[in-house]
Amino acid sequence: MFDSPLSASAYQVLGVDPTVDEEGLRKAYRLRQRQTHPDTGGEAAVFIQVQRAWELVGTPAARAAYDRGHGFGATPAASFSPDAPVWRPPSRPADTRPKARSYGQPGGWRRERYLTLMREWVGRGVDIPDLYDPALVRSAPHALRRLLADALAEEATARVVADLGMGYTVWHDVAAGHASDEKVDHVVLGPSGLYGVMSEDFGGPVRVRRGELVGDGVEGAPIATLLARLRSVARSARVKFGGAIVVLPDDDLDQPIQELGKVRGVPVAVVSRSALSTVLRRGVTGAREVGGNEVFDIRTRLQHAVRYV
Repeated sequence: MFDSPLSASAYQVLGVDPTVDEEGLRKAYRLRQRQTHPDTGGEAAVFIQVQRAWELVGTPAARAAYDRGHGFGATPAASFSPDAPVWRPPSRPADTRPKARSYGQPGGWRRERYLTLMREWVGRGVDIPDLYDPALVRSAPHALRRLLADALAEEATARVVADLGMGYTVWHDVAAGHASDEKVDHVVLGPSGLYGVMSEDFGGPVRVRRGELVGDGVEGAPIATLLARLRSVARSARVKFGGAIVVLPDDDLDQPIQELGKVRGVPVAVVSRSALSTVLRRGVTGAREVGGNEVFDIRTRLQHAVRYV
């Protein structure tokens, strides 16, 4: 949540200025606790955000580290550039096991669109060394920040799927219509089935209501859009999707795995990013598993039919 181009900072979640003193920060946290607690009519996901914000800035040491990493201190924050290193815990070295087969460029379409529109917004002739600089990104219009946030979400999902191993195949940025933005973020084939996956970041808490996503940052009907695009890919490749998955940042869901049952005949699950590998390994309830020669047949059909945006 706090590393997204769309997300509020820990200070914004707590409702204070980044320069607030320790006592003011503590008072703001207690107030936000009371305002957002589910027992007093608050929303669970927002309450969780408040707790997470306090974890990040509630002590002098944690606050100093947060300020350095998010551009509130003297040290510049890490860039949103695709070349920026992916952080790993010190105890977790780089994984050298075989990766899933991967085709297409995750987040590529959205990054290209972001750079084009960002240059237009900044203005011709203006020299900006880094269009991914967090301070610049925070000042950009919401639509531009949304493009970058979704690109980052797609790249994060791609890393999760890659780590599932060579038994899985994934196609990224798959065209699903005539317009350039009509696409399926990821098509994932593995022993648990064939899935269409949408990676989203709405910049805040998301709930499920009547088979659809709702929340302050949610526009349109994401699940219905995903299912319509899967039908388009299924027709062109002559395959049948076993299920659909929407992946969201961990802090934006109050439950890491929410299975919705069948929506328009397709099993659907909304999952947090950290739970995605679990869901793809075990499958979505009601989704048909595939194995043996069928995996090879489906992979061949998709390889011949898939187009990229």
